[in-house]
Order: sequence, then structure tokens, then C-alpha cells
Amino acid sequence: MDDLAALDALRSLSQASRLDAFKLLVRHTPKGLPAGEIALMLDVPQNTMSSHLGILHRAGLVKAEREGRSIIYRADLDRLRALMLFLVKDCCGASADLTRPLVAELSLCWGPAK
Repeated sequence: MDDLAALDALRSLSQASRLDAFKLLVRHTPKGLPAGEIALMLDVPQNTMSSHLGILHRAGLVKAEREGRSIIYRADLDRLRALMLFLVKDCCGASADLTRPLVAELSLCWGPAK
């Protein structure tokens, strides 16, 4: 990921409803959710939510796929991973002692290794 792509992704997440929608979609991975359901769950007007989802889609953070009459939105976890790596890759001079707490905190998201 380059600086411009990272800035675009961060800019798209810098609004409360968009950040909430993205976090909701991450929680509903891999199934995804239709735009109307996202709007209802977040108590945001449907047309406003469609606009927010369009911004997230253009930034590459969500994917949209038509299923029948609905468009299902899914978080793009590959893009999220790329953004996170972009933000921390040069962190702390690559010192394992300094990055270990971050890795430990993130590993809690997935539980113990199997």
C-alpha cells in the first residue's frame, strides 16, 4: 500500500457512521450484510448509508456484490491487513521488544494458535 491509498482508506474511516459500518461489516465477515440492514442496525437513513458505503467501497475497504435484489457489502480484510501493516511496518525500528505488545494484543482477536 502506498501513502495515497492509505490516506484514502483513513479518510474514509474518519467519519463516525462509516467507521461504525466498517466495524459492523468486519464482525459479519464473511457473510456480509445488505445496505438496508446496515442502515437499520446503525440507525442511519438508507440513502445516507448508501453514500457512506460507496465511500468505503471506493477506498477499497468494502466489497459489494449483487445477490438478487440486494447488494451485499463485505469488509475487505486483505485491504484492512494492508492498511494495518502500512501503519506499523516501520514502527519502532523493527524492534521485537517494542512490537511484541502490539502483536500480542492483536493475537487476542483470534484466540490461541491451533
